[in-house]
Amino acid sequence: MTRLALITGASRGLGFALAEGLAPDYHIIAVARTVGGLEDLDDRIKAKGGEATLAPMDICNRDAMAHLCRSVFDRWGPGTDEDGTVALWAHTAIHAAPLTPAHHLDPKDWQKSLSTNVDAMAHMIPFVAPLLGTRGQALFFDDPHGGEKFFGHYGTTKAAQMALVRSWQAETAQIGPKVHVLAPRPLATATRARFYPGEDRAGLARPAEEAARLLAGLTL
Repeated sequence: MTRLALITGASRGLGFALAEGLAPDYHIIAVARTVGGLEDLDDRIKAKGGEATLAPMDICNRDAMAHLCRSVFDRWGPGTDEDGTVALWAHTAIHAAPLTPAHHLDPKDWQKSLSTNVDAMAHMIPFVAPLLGTRGQALFFDDPHGGEKFFGHYGTTKAAQMALVRSWQAETAQIGPKVHVLAPRPLATATRARFYPGEDRAGLARPAEEAARLLAGLTL
């Protein structure tokens, strides 16, 4: 039976690396707004003998996410016994607004941060949870910056996201699905470069290496 991995935020960085690392053992359902990044991922997966379904869309679009999840269920079925349709969901999509003092918060960046980092979770978890069943696993990635200077947009909304995730984790601890909160090492990604533009990147972890380390610590 085909094992499915849903990766939201799959076109770059850690999401891209996780999707590539899970193939070909999993059929990858790759969600992201950047079509070019998804196509690059598809090429990498095919080169490994794997398969992917590309879903170029914005996770903030509730109707699009509902349609995607329904389509996954219709195509691959409900699974067997307590197994869901999707074995693994890894969520890496994030909006990283520019650093700014709290008294200079930009309304558009604030709203985009809320929409992507918080509001989208309120429909993604309800939509994806039935696909995971009780035996599926969900991966989320902490990046604590709440309360740090200049991190008002990102730190606040990322902290809110993780609060919701940890509530879901506590609620499902005994019944499933298994919800993991992982802590990646500092990564050489575009997101980090936006926050630390002058940083020496030589000592940062590469996404592919970090994805391999994180996945190795799980029982999949």
